[in-house]
Amino acid sequence: MYDVRRLTALAAGAAAMLCILPAAGEAPKRAQTEAQLKAVQAEIARAHARTTRDQAEMSRMTRELKSAELSVSAARAALAELQSERAQRAARRTQLAAQKQQREAEMAADRATLAGELRAAYLIGGDEPLKLLLNQQDPGRAGRMFAYYSYFGRARADQLARIAADVQQLDVLDAQLAGEEQHLAGLETQQGEELQQLEDARSQRRVALASLQAQSRTHEQRLQRLQQERAGLEALLRRLRRAIPALPSGNDAFARLRGQLLWPVAGRIEASFGQTRAGGLKWDGMLIDTARGAPVRAVYQGRVIFADWLPGLGLLVIIDHGGGYLSLYGHNERLYKKVGDRVAAGDPIAAAGDSGGSPHPQLYFEIRKGDRPLDPRPWFKTAAPAG
Repeated sequence: MYDVRRLTALAAGAAAMLCILPAAGEAPKRAQTEAQLKAVQAEIARAHARTTRDQAEMSRMTRELKSAELSVSAARAALAELQSERAQRAARRTQLAAQKQQREAEMAADRATLAGELRAAYLIGGDEPLKLLLNQQDPGRAGRMFAYYSYFGRARADQLARIAADVQQLDVLDAQLAGEEQHLAGLETQQGEELQQLEDARSQRRVALASLQAQSRTHEQRLQRLQQERAGLEALLRRLRRAIPALPSGNDAFARLRGQLLWPVAGRIEASFGQTRAGGLKWDGMLIDTARGAPVRAVYQGRVIFADWLPGLGLLVIIDHGGGYLSLYGHNERLYKKVGDRVAAGDPIAAAGDSGGSPHPQLYFEIRKGDRPLDPRPWFKTAAPAG
């Protein structure tokens, strides 16, 4: 059984230490307090593992669905990283091509100027300095002409040096472009492999979901499964609440935000708080139909206290806002945050999806005060999220 007394003792000790520490000069005690808080966070992690393990053992089909959806999430994350790297490489290749084009234009201009000067020198003949001197009517201008001639000579030498540098730089750019082309070709091959892995994971998910649905043919079976999933969520929340008081958290500012929050995702409300759902139970939160991959944002600042897969809700994020208030975000296809992360209002915390057996991409959103679910609608500025 989960060791409540040990967790409570840790939490109480950590909270007490935080209260009595002076502003400065107590480094050893602060280090001890931080160690205690880390111990509490470890207990939270064990609570996560215990709940997900207990609920995943409900049935073989549930375990298979969890495995399939975690595989889909991992494949999507790998593919997104690959696409990001490919975009960066393509941008680098474009930049290199532009640099090469600029170098070629500069070299062409230098060559044209040099060609004009060489033609002029050719017309003067091989004894160019002597002819410049003898052609002068005023001997006093001879010194100036020799100075001008030295300027022309240095200009030609500079142009030749620039052309040589451009040729060398073009060789470097050509080598870099060839390297980028080779890397992009490798990324394209890897992307094809990642796409195949994603398709395999999706197929595995479809099979697992069909098996789970087949297991719940009758009304009684569906009700039993929904009750088990709700019990799993309640058990998780109880375990988390025991640990929350010992963690640095927010204040009760969330309570004053009623009617001011922004919706966590764009979409259309499919099910509202208190509405009867399949199996006869009522919704403790709301379902918002949305686009796959749509950014799911934190409605207010807080700390992530859960980020994992849970039966019925799939990839789930729970944020503690302080004052006993929690917000829950379920059915995601990817999670961007981990336990312990601090978030601000509007931060993207996940990508919307259909994990947990949802028939299509949607977000399950819930607000809780202690162990009591609240109707989320009155907390938002607008009556419905933007479509």
